[in-house]
Amino acid sequence: MTTGAPSTEATLTPPAESDPGSLFDTFTAWATGRGIDLYPHQEEALLEIVSDANVIVATPTGSGKSLVATAALFAGLAAGRRAYYTAPIKALVSEKFFDLTEIFGPANVGMITGDSSVNSSAPIICCTAEILASVALRGGADADPGVVVMDEFHYYGDRQRGWAWQVPLLELPHAQFILMSATLGDVRFFARDLTERTGRPTTLIDGVERPVPLHFSYVQVPLQETLEDLLATGRAPVYIVHFTQQAALERAQALTSITVATRAERDQIAELIGDFRFSPGFGRTLARLIRHGIGVHHAGMLPKYRRLVEKLAQSGLLKVICGTDTLGVGINVPIRTVLFTGLAKYDGHRTRVLSAREFHQIAGRAGRAGFDVAGDVVVLAPEHVIENYKTAAKAALDPKKKKVVKRKPPDGFVGWSEQTFDRLVAADPEPLSSHFRVSHAMLLGVLSRPGDAFSGMRRLIDTSHDPRNRQLQHSLRALAIGKALLAAGIVIKLDVPDEEGRNYHMTADLQLDFALDQPLSPLALAALDLLDRESPEYALDVVSLIEATLEGPGPVLSAQRFKARGEAVQAMKSDGIEYEERMALLEDVDYPKPLADLVEVAFESYRAGHPWITEYHPEPKSVVRDLYERAMNFSEYVAFYQLQRSEGVVLRYLADAYRAMRRTVPQDARTEELSDLISWLGELVRGVDSSLLDEWEALAHPDPDEAGLTDVRPPTAARGVSANVRAFTIMVRNALFRRVELVSLGRFDVLGELDGEHGWDAARWQEAIEPYWDEYSDLGVGPTARSAQLIVITHGPQAWSVRQTFDDPDSDRDWGITAEVDLEASDEVGEPVVRILDVGPLTG
Repeated sequence: MTTGAPSTEATLTPPAESDPGSLFDTFTAWATGRGIDLYPHQEEALLEIVSDANVIVATPTGSGKSLVATAALFAGLAAGRRAYYTAPIKALVSEKFFDLTEIFGPANVGMITGDSSVNSSAPIICCTAEILASVALRGGADADPGVVVMDEFHYYGDRQRGWAWQVPLLELPHAQFILMSATLGDVRFFARDLTERTGRPTTLIDGVERPVPLHFSYVQVPLQETLEDLLATGRAPVYIVHFTQQAALERAQALTSITVATRAERDQIAELIGDFRFSPGFGRTLARLIRHGIGVHHAGMLPKYRRLVEKLAQSGLLKVICGTDTLGVGINVPIRTVLFTGLAKYDGHRTRVLSAREFHQIAGRAGRAGFDVAGDVVVLAPEHVIENYKTAAKAALDPKKKKVVKRKPPDGFVGWSEQTFDRLVAADPEPLSSHFRVSHAMLLGVLSRPGDAFSGMRRLIDTSHDPRNRQLQHSLRALAIGKALLAAGIVIKLDVPDEEGRNYHMTADLQLDFALDQPLSPLALAALDLLDRESPEYALDVVSLIEATLEGPGPVLSAQRFKARGEAVQAMKSDGIEYEERMALLEDVDYPKPLADLVEVAFESYRAGHPWITEYHPEPKSVVRDLYERAMNFSEYVAFYQLQRSEGVVLRYLADAYRAMRRTVPQDARTEELSDLISWLGELVRGVDSSLLDEWEALAHPDPDEAGLTDVRPPTAARGVSANVRAFTIMVRNALFRRVELVSLGRFDVLGELDGEHGWDAARWQEAIEPYWDEYSDLGVGPTARSAQLIVITHGPQAWSVRQTFDDPDSDRDWGITAEVDLEASDEVGEPVVRILDVGPLTG
């Protein structure tokens, strides 16, 4: 397949005649117009698709599966059949949505991911596998999918999510299926099964030679020497695969000792980076590495950093990228060589050798079609093996050396060898295993469609791909769930089937995204009635309810627990508690869980009438609330909990919390303070990395006035963080209150770090505050201290003037901080830039 300058006419329009020949000619002509010549296997797939056959595309990475998917969607559009494209992660679905919009035109393409729904009645839908599974369960054989393209179909074998890839195969007998992946393994079962279920022939496209062949090698040379050889022989960019984020970053930092990029290349990197904003902490570390020609890429990074690394790699300026094995799915980095630092990984339960599928999924990213004539996959021997090899080679040159002491592997080491490597290279991916499971959501989906639900559910279980013994277990679970639904009154049995043949009737309609986005959101909505709207804590209590419905960000909760236990140990030592008792008491110290008792009571009450929610459980936690109450900005919060390697995880959680609050909390439950808090959170996320919210805002709320969302800054507006006055006001208030808290704690060192650049170092802060302590014995930091009544903000065109009053014990209110906020500088860095003007008695 060759590429050239794309045609100015990008839209792919079906011909007037939809016979196979016309469809084939129209599509190939469109591809040619874009500078694309189809490979023979792509032509074969296209012929089968326009002839209405199912197609399983088991071809290597870089062999043009995306074009086959486009052909299938085109054929569906031409035949007037609704077409669905599914991918395993929302980012890939979104990326495909925008690609297909350019190809077919905006009117013909929609997207549903749970987070976003745009143009959902379009003839072509991009969605996650779970969304398609829900459509299949609710519609059964009469559901609207006519063409189904399932990308990365090897997720069928995923233990948690595999059921969603299986359900459409079981429930959509009239659909034409195109299943695609580079690592499917033996798929003869799926070919037979699809033909039997759909009545269509099923064609397997495999045995295709990789357009860019791979060369595999196993080396017993230290990584740095191996890398220098790869760079010297023109085999960059090199992606060095690690199995932890920490190892990837440490490796990148260690490699700064070698010359990766020339002076001219480093100058080009600096020019391409331009005025890109690197935040403190990891951002500054990454900036230094990138300027050296070394990138880092893993899921814990902020999206803007990953995109920058990808952009620089695509330009050919990053010669080395240290990352994790997330390379297998959804990464857009051109790679010539994949260098494995090992062949064993911890999978969350145990450390084990990679499966053949995992190995080939990662290795397949080597070699760039259109750029490289070959790709390289290099695997390093274990470190102790390399050391022993070097020692033995050195000893062989010294005839006096009689004994060589071999280095032993570390304790608990799960080893690999050249034989392991050879086996993985030669092995086909393991056969995909069924992971069908029955859930409340599945049963409710079947109950919501016409016909006898009992028969429908029995047929779904009996025709699943599981062995008979597991099918019987599924049947027992379905019966138990059904009885619970009947007992709760959610479902009633009809004496006579209704006009659509239903023997059971649901007493409430099921929302479209039930159990696919945030299944506990209805619980949070119901629990809002338990809160006291007049309480000064109301806004933060609403935040805590929403946070309890979200999946916890593991690194943050672990860091909170660690810090809480450290503080508890210090307090217990001060109280003279003995070691053994301290250790016992520490077992009860955990991360903060506000409203835990209320949430548990609400959950128990709610699930009595909604038994399907038993599959989920709320997780009280405080991340958004903790961030707000500590009056920190994002960078300060990440530094406080030492989360530099996981700041992407922190930001995604904050973005999820913002979306959940926007979607869940009704307008009539929003006080002014709560609306301000929601707006503040959205602007905080956007100020750190706008990509997590701007696309969602544009898709979910194309009209900013919709549903009273007038506080939302237009996503495409070229304006900074100060443009959203409501949110920026909260940021400024938090920035000033943060300084009040630090004063109360006597943390002049931190105050100096905040304001030293503008002349207020630790010594000046301490000198300014000493007279206050001569006059007063305390400085309040409670709700009164952070109230809006104690801060006055005057808006100006270039700067805001701020006066923060102290909450002194005598309520004199005659001390405080006077400052100004530079709007232009704030917009540049994404958070308030505060310049202290005075600390002392307030005048005027």
